[in-house]
Amino acid sequence: MFPSERFHSFIVSEANQDILIRVHSGKFNMPLDAKMIFDAPYVEETNGIRLKKNDEFWSILKHGDHLFIKTIFPHTGHEKQAVLRFSFTGREWDLWINGKGMKTNPMEYPLDGLILYYLSVVFGDIMIHASGVNHAGRGYLFSGVSGKGKTTMAKLWDKQGAKIVHDDRLILRKGEKGYYMFNTPVYDNDKPIESRLDRIFIIEHGTRNEIIPVRGAESISLIMANCIQHNWNPEIVAGLLDSVSQMSESIPVAKLFFRSDKSIIDFILENERR
Repeated sequence: MFPSERFHSFIVSEANQDILIRVHSGKFNMPLDAKMIFDAPYVEETNGIRLKKNDEFWSILKHGDHLFIKTIFPHTGHEKQAVLRFSFTGREWDLWINGKGMKTNPMEYPLDGLILYYLSVVFGDIMIHASGVNHAGRGYLFSGVSGKGKTTMAKLWDKQGAKIVHDDRLILRKGEKGYYMFNTPVYDNDKPIESRLDRIFIIEHGTRNEIIPVRGAESISLIMANCIQHNWNPEIVAGLLDSVSQMSESIPVAKLFFRSDKSIIDFILENERR
């Protein structure tokens, strides 16, 4: 088993890994007294409408200090299943993949996003639906749910020569010199990109360009609404809330209503010079 092409540029050979995931072929025998704590159906979104396709998708079980993610692979059929055993304190995880086609990518959907998400939980990072760009050394994040303009914004900045970190899903991390945003492997041609983070915009299409600064509880709630989060564990929610609160105290946050043309870039840059 080997990760698919979109992960190849993200693979490193360093010995001091953050997390070690051992991959096994075959069935994992779940402990009989493992407790189901979360169950997610398979839902697809089309034109903003969410439709449940199947009751079975992925679930989380708990046994002692271990958590288990049990999942199917909806894009390649239900005959393959996987179980990831992990903990928030351990740095060695185990993944079992069972079924036909054992050349399965161990980071196949939905395991890719689930593993990245729980890595962000372990290290106190923030995973968010957003596009990120870097223009002249300054990093701008544009966050919103599907249809609000994340990809549109990335394309507009790309035409002006800005570096595009990603147009859909970012990981935010606090470093020694401030906050940084990192892309995640979504597309086959993705390569690791990072940028400092200087401004956060919560975006919405509009008839004119307008920036409305927000602070305090409002800025935190707007960011939280666009974060990727699993709310089955109060400690996870509290940890994310703390991370977002700290970030919003040091990074300016604003609502951004924008026209889908070059004028929004000129508007933002002019606002920066004030």
